[in-house]
Amino acid sequence: MKRDDRQQAIMDVLVAEGEVELDALSERFAVSRMTIHRDLDDLEAAGLLRKIRGGATIRSGTQFESDFRFRARQDSAAKAAMAQAALRLIEPGMSVMINDGSMAATLGQMLVAKRPLTVITNNAAVIDALRDEVGIRLIALGGVYFAKFNAYLGKITEDALAQLRADISFISSPAVSGLEVFHMDDDVVRAKRAMIDQGAICVLLVNHTRFGRAALHRLGHLSEFDHIITDTSPRPENVTAFHKAGLTLTIADTEEADA
Repeated sequence: MKRDDRQQAIMDVLVAEGEVELDALSERFAVSRMTIHRDLDDLEAAGLLRKIRGGATIRSGTQFESDFRFRARQDSAAKAAMAQAALRLIEPGMSVMINDGSMAATLGQMLVAKRPLTVITNNAAVIDALRDEVGIRLIALGGVYFAKFNAYLGKITEDALAQLRADISFISSPAVSGLEVFHMDDDVVRAKRAMIDQGAICVLLVNHTRFGRAALHRLGHLSEFDHIITDTSPRPENVTAFHKAGLTLTIADTEEADA
């Protein structure tokens, strides 16, 4: 097997399993451990995975977020359920901000059900989905394109957001610890932060597996969000803390999303 084919196969395994062991890969592809080490080095340098002791993972860490292409292939039922719950907060005629991320991309593709809408986004997947839709006024934010996030980020994006205001903003996050929200990348944080500040109503979309995790950069406090939508109830202690803080937590119905 050629190197490129083997590295693609390694990524396919990671998408399916989330984490792989070096020895298992060596046996699977009938190559030396050193060859697999080099493959993992190449893929890590490309930002597609992070090496861990004895293997590699595409699961998020405090300083690592997995590539958009792989996140988009995971947790589809949970994303659909959260997107449908989010859709109930939108009324025709609204202006809607949607941030980067595969969860937000799922919501973006559903927005046609609520048209007419004005949609403001830096998410390339949302732009692609809505660009030709009648009844959608699409404001595509410029900036520097980051393939890892499939989004436009940086000062141009932030300056554009400073000039805009939306009825509702949808923000996704890979890490919530206690009552605080985090992300691994500072460019992403600044764009999300601008959308939080410019939305009259602000909604956090977060997979239940991301509770109890921190990341390098603090995005904000849960109290800044009018609604928090997740796919499965967090641990009881988290729910208790949310209720004590007066936070509005919505558990999306995954069975309804599958129907």
